[in-house]
Parts: sequence; C-alpha cells; structure tokens
Amino acid sequence: MSTTAAETVASVQVRQHNAITNARYEMSACEMDIVFALLSKLSSNDKPGTMYLVRVRELEHLTGRQWNYKQLLDSTEQLNSRIYHIEDKAKVLQISLLASAEYLKGKGVIELEISEKMRPYLIDLKSNFTSYHLQAALSLTSKFAKRIYQLVSQWKDVGHTKTYTLDEFKYMLNLKDPKGKEPEQYVAIANFQRDVLKVAINQINEHTDLRVSYELLKSSRAYDRIKFYVNAQEPKQLLIPFELPADDAKAQMASKHLESLGIVEPKLVQEILQSPKHTEALFGFIYKLKTDKIKADKNPGGLFLKMQGLR
Repeated sequence: MSTTAAETVASVQVRQHNAITNARYEMSACEMDIVFALLSKLSSNDKPGTMYLVRVRELEHLTGRQWNYKQLLDSTEQLNSRIYHIEDKAKVLQISLLASAEYLKGKGVIELEISEKMRPYLIDLKSNFTSYHLQAALSLTSKFAKRIYQLVSQWKDVGHTKTYTLDEFKYMLNLKDPKGKEPEQYVAIANFQRDVLKVAINQINEHTDLRVSYELLKSSRAYDRIKFYVNAQEPKQLLIPFELPADDAKAQMASKHLESLGIVEPKLVQEILQSPKHTEALFGFIYKLKTDKIKADKNPGGLFLKMQGLR
C-alpha cells in the first residue's frame, strides 16, 4: 500500500486539539471493541450515509467484557474527537473516524456514522489487516515495538527469526544510516537493550498474539548479532475477528470460548457449535463468568455442560 489511512490509523499518528500535538495514542479496550464491531459491519457495498448499529449486549457477549454507559460515551467521544492526518504527495487530509454516535436509550444500541472521506481508508484497513495485527498497531506505542512485531510475525510459524547483525537490525529500525550521514543511535549496548529492545518486547508480549524473546550474540567480546524467538499466545483482549463474515467470526469466537473452558472433545464441540441455542448460551455463560455473575472456579466447563443438559 501507499501512504493511506490504513498505515496512518494503524500507526496511530494522532494530532489532538490540546496541548499535546503529534501524540502517540494508545486506544482503550472499549474504543477498540467499538472500532472492531464497526469494521465487522462495514462493507465496500455500503452506500454513503449508512448507519451502523452496534448492540451493546452483543458486544459484551462476544468479547466477555462489560462496559457501562459512561465508558461507552467516553469512548465514542474520543473516537469522534481525535483527528487523523492522512498525507500524500498532493494533499493533507485532517479527519475524524466518526461523524456521529447516537445512543438509543433503553434499547442498548449505539448508532454510528462514519466520516465519509474516511470510508475508503476503513475499507482499506479491513482488507489489509487482521484483527490481531490491527490490535497490535493500535496498542503498541513504541515505534520499535511496531517494527519488531512486523518482523517477528513473518517467522511465527518457524519459531525463531534468522540471526541479524546488529548493523542490519539497526538499519531496519532507522537507528543507523546506511550512508553514514547521520550519527548512529543507541551505540551503547546497555542503552539499546533498555530503551529499545526491552520496551518493545514488553509491549509485544503484553498487547499482541505473540510472545517474543531475544538473544544477543557475541563475536570475541562484543555483541554484534541478534536473534528473536517467537511463539503464538492468546491475547489478553479477546478480539472480534472483523475480517471474517459475521457467522464465521461468531463461530471462531465460540470455538475459542469452548477451548478456554476446557471443552475440546470434537463431537461435543460440534454439537454445541451447530446448535444456535447452545451457542447463544455459551456467549451468555462466558459473559457472566467474566463479570463474576457466575462463580465456577474449579470447573466452569463442566458447569456449562451441566446447565445445557450435555453432561
């Protein structure tokens, strides 16, 4: 892609109308849920002016998180007020994500209207990002974390990256000028580890679907090479997979819920997923479990099966 809102929004280069300018903004979990729900409903066939209905109860069931009225209001206000700068060779566009957010009282529904000039960029986002990759882009505030995440993602099926020289790795992070015109940054290895590597790795492990570690290697007495180890992990924030059709996304989330409950027997899983009644009950059960409305510390999976008459 060229420089688009997909890149701009994903790297979260946000200018706020206050004392902070050019701020790197970390999107809250509530805001992210709303954005992902919006993207899941967005289609390239939608007409201008299309309103998108986000049902709060459905949002909570899908994610297992409970949001109160104030949290939702604050989140849509933030999404409505932040200005994104989208720049190419011909122009600079200043635009917000939402044109409006309307709460239908007593119905648990938020009606969202997107900024029309933002529409093609949101379609681009949905087409070029998975929910995991977009979550990482919106959660990683360190520019080094973003670049390292992109790098190690390419090696997650292998389990480790190739070994890079520190010189070539610093070129990737723009810490060293290949032409030698600019001074090298973080020359001292202790500073490089503290301010670049450790910050980036901590953010990746905290906010993404990957768990990463690294190894610095020596030639003689000096460190001159680096290698990363990478494994998949279940992110702490359960994400709405907006890149999938609605039914497929719901089935994928239901499968993840069953796995989290320890329900993995294929025949039993299939029986639950093929039953709309059991699937809806599953989402409700997970929501109540995560919001402490159901107590089942020892065997929540067994409790769910018993409640559904499956055991």
